[in-house]
Amino acid sequence: MSRLYPFHGGLKTVRHKTESNQQPIQRAALPRRLMVPLRQHIGAMAKPVVASGDQVLKGQMIGQADGYISAAIHAPTSGRVATVETRPVPHPSGLPDLCVVIDSDGEERWVERQPVDYRALHPSELRNILRNAGVVGLGGAAFPSAVKLNLSGHRERLETLILNGAECEPWITCDDRLMREQAAGIVAGLHVMVHLLEPREVLIGIEDDKPEAIAAMIEACAGTGYEVRPAPTRYPSGSVKQLVKLLTGKETPVEGLPIDVGVQCFNVATAYTVHRAVDHGEPVISRTVTVTGHVRQPGNFQALLGTPFAELVEQAGGYQEGVERLIMGGPMMGFALHSDEVPLTKAANCILAASAEELAPTQPVMPCIRCGACVDVCPANLLPQQLYWHARAKEFDKAQDYHLFSCIECGCCSTVCPSHIPLVQYYRYAKNEIWAQEKEKQKAELARQRHQARLERLEREKQEREAKLRQKAPARAARAESEGGGKLDIETAVARAKPHPDAANPAATRQQDA
Repeated sequence: MSRLYPFHGGLKTVRHKTESNQQPIQRAALPRRLMVPLRQHIGAMAKPVVASGDQVLKGQMIGQADGYISAAIHAPTSGRVATVETRPVPHPSGLPDLCVVIDSDGEERWVERQPVDYRALHPSELRNILRNAGVVGLGGAAFPSAVKLNLSGHRERLETLILNGAECEPWITCDDRLMREQAAGIVAGLHVMVHLLEPREVLIGIEDDKPEAIAAMIEACAGTGYEVRPAPTRYPSGSVKQLVKLLTGKETPVEGLPIDVGVQCFNVATAYTVHRAVDHGEPVISRTVTVTGHVRQPGNFQALLGTPFAELVEQAGGYQEGVERLIMGGPMMGFALHSDEVPLTKAANCILAASAEELAPTQPVMPCIRCGACVDVCPANLLPQQLYWHARAKEFDKAQDYHLFSCIECGCCSTVCPSHIPLVQYYRYAKNEIWAQEKEKQKAELARQRHQARLERLEREKQEREAKLRQKAPARAARAESEGGGKLDIETAVARAKPHPDAANPAATRQQDA
């Protein structure tokens, strides 16, 4: 067996995988109405290219990538655009965002699909195809894949390409089922990534509690040189920096990225969408999502983006009694939703209907006893206790000194804290405050730059006016002398030609005359 390099910290969690991974992926029913957010990725929101009343085909672009870090959005089905407006979306803030609302016609008429031979394309052209197909990371981060597949400015060649099939978070099984059922398609997408990045080695990391997925991926990789590496089941092995450490032994810099140590990492579901985009000409209009927890028939669904969560829960048999919270993602890193009417997005890998049994019971928060348990389990090698003190005291500069932004918000520290302190909530609060302060600084700096530019413009215009007056002054002085007014020097002629300071203010002039 290939060598593994255990990372610091982590937890053994109660897995809850068998509730949803025993049945094949089901195709979710076509909704009557789809709400498709234009912001389903990190970076600039896609720019809408349709309007209310437009007829659209399945797979037609409805949101154009706007900027380098952006990705396109497509119609999940054929129908009519009802409106383009802000609607509730799945986000921790609960704030609405711009969505394209499509009324389905039930016909599922596709736009013309054009598969491509990726070997015959220039790398930039191939990346642009993926960008326009809306390919982003489907492990949860939703970072545009075309950007990660571009090594320009980083290095000439990649050392290691990692495909992430760890799926370490409890309850979530969509990647597990995808690897079991679509291993050949995942490897086909991996071929495209290898073509673009030309890595020296390709590693596929899968936790050892997924034997069927491991077997399927090993079979699909036969003869390719790609290596499937089973890893011990330990949360959060699926986090990028921890997986890089686990498989390669390389430590990602504190303020850096895996690419800084010659590694790039993609989710297995992302590789599958690359395959669909290149080999079938299909943009990302659906994803596999786990619907589990306190529902009657937990399972995995291939669902169209924009499908309301409530409809997916209904297709999983509906809620059981006692549901207290609906979570997008897992219980460790997911967030509670304000409504089940929000739409499915590219970042949504799980819908967890949590009852009191699934949720940790709420305990009164006690003072920190400095036990150090949080330090022992932190997979990022941080000092959670120090971060907590500084975040609580709003000493954000000191929190950053302790590498606040290296926290992956995995929740290990909160889970083991005997004082029941919601540590991750403090870290999120501190991060949000720092981001807000940075935005205010940027606004203030922009205002300062505009004010300075205005002053420079006014001074420039003043100098230009005076230069013109100086050019006219000799003629003005000569005319005054010819009219018998005596000889004027140039400075006097210029001064007389300047407008009165109150000339631009008639009210002040009238008051002075009065």
